[in-house]
Amino acid sequence: MRFHQLLEAVGADLRARPAQDTDVTAPISEDTREIQAGGLFVARKGLNADAHDLIGEAVARGAVAVVGERPPGQVNCPVPYAQVASAQQAIGLLSAAYHGYPSRRLTVIGVTGTDGKTTTTNLIFNILKGAGIRVGMISTVSAVIGDEDIPTGLHVTTPTAPEVQMYLRRMVDAGLTHCVLETTSHGLAQGRVNGVDYDVAVLTNVTHEHLDFHGSFESYRAAKGLLFKNLGDAYRKPGVDKSAVVNLDDANASYFLGFPADQHITYTYKSSDADLTGVAMIPSPKGSIFRFGIRGRETSITVNTPLVGAFNMQNILAAAGAAVALHCSNDVIKAGIESMPPVPGRMERIDEGQPFLAIVDFAHTPNALRRALETARQLVAPEQKVIAVFGSAGLRDREKRRLMAEVSTELADITVLTAEDPRTESLASILQTMAEGAASKGGVEGRTFYRVPDRGAALAFACSLARPGDLVIACGKGHEQSMCFGTTEYPWDDRAALRAALRGQPLRTLPTAT
Repeated sequence: MRFHQLLEAVGADLRARPAQDTDVTAPISEDTREIQAGGLFVARKGLNADAHDLIGEAVARGAVAVVGERPPGQVNCPVPYAQVASAQQAIGLLSAAYHGYPSRRLTVIGVTGTDGKTTTTNLIFNILKGAGIRVGMISTVSAVIGDEDIPTGLHVTTPTAPEVQMYLRRMVDAGLTHCVLETTSHGLAQGRVNGVDYDVAVLTNVTHEHLDFHGSFESYRAAKGLLFKNLGDAYRKPGVDKSAVVNLDDANASYFLGFPADQHITYTYKSSDADLTGVAMIPSPKGSIFRFGIRGRETSITVNTPLVGAFNMQNILAAAGAAVALHCSNDVIKAGIESMPPVPGRMERIDEGQPFLAIVDFAHTPNALRRALETARQLVAPEQKVIAVFGSAGLRDREKRRLMAEVSTELADITVLTAEDPRTESLASILQTMAEGAASKGGVEGRTFYRVPDRGAALAFACSLARPGDLVIACGKGHEQSMCFGTTEYPWDDRAALRAALRGQPLRTLPTAT
């Protein structure tokens, strides 16, 4: 595609167009290490480096054109250069144009919210797949395109804008007609999904998270709201309504319902005034039996699911709401929910023959931890103990460190505070803040809560405290495959670590936690 043609995608944000044109024959990238011969390099100023200083390197690696934020007179660029208002916001639009706007040839369902996004995304995918729809999925765990299952990253996030558009293009080329796209607040705010034309927007909930990045709860909510705003701005596909699916149990429901859509579909687990209403949930030996009704349909739906907890019933309602928007029948919805395989690292049971329950969950926010522990409490007898193991990430929302420790002190019998991606912060300082939070709720160190910096040792310690019938739950890492100390990602899998602890062979966190 000609460079000048690509620049049309940026619209009014284009500040300066180059006099010369060229053919862009390779994908767009903002990483000089990924530039291919014939590619377009997008330069922006980041937190730690200014990519405008890397233009020479990008050209040496084969870039034939560059888009950046500096005026042309302030860059040394031997190839055609264009200036835009925000390179971060432009790269998604440029990538969409380069790949031929693939989302316009797919029905795209976006799922956002603080908690439950991955489970809801997988539920929708499984319902549509069971309906015989050729559907792909991009989640924080993997991208599923036909028979391919491609890991999408070490830590939870929406993939980069070029990756999102590349996956969508591959779905179109594979003959798929639908895509379910897990859409994070970071992905929305940073423009990673710019150029994606959504058709269905699904909200799980909005609670305390990522305030380190967004600055305030209102900004965080507004970032989530971009998904719903984009419905009104998106390309309209023949015969496909723009639908918003919103959780009425969330305190912010009215905010999201305020965005225009062809249809608003609401769901509730706490009341009865919604399009989808939870009727009853009964714990079963292998999960839950859940019954819910859909307005305008004569019969309710009863599903037997391995999912547990009220929060997962809300995830089921959210997924069913998206399915209703896409005209799926009750039978299709029921079959898709019941046949969904377990989601990695989401209330995942680990069994090494131990006489107590052991679970790994991704809960890494105060609300998610509360819901995970409330569910854990339902899985054991009243006299049995719930033992929680978790940490709080460095260089992330600092306020939630105390909040998570407070939640666990209230709901768990024993809390073990440990490492969770401390990054360049002091792990001892993080644990001190969490210990203060636990103590503020009446926790007593050495009796109801402990600090064990090494995560492998913490899991082993928790298992040593467990008695028959108790429950040990490791929260915060879930499916993730690494742990960050300093600036290095070290291999780490909570599920493997918990298995090792149960076998009496605890894994050590690398490097030695301090």
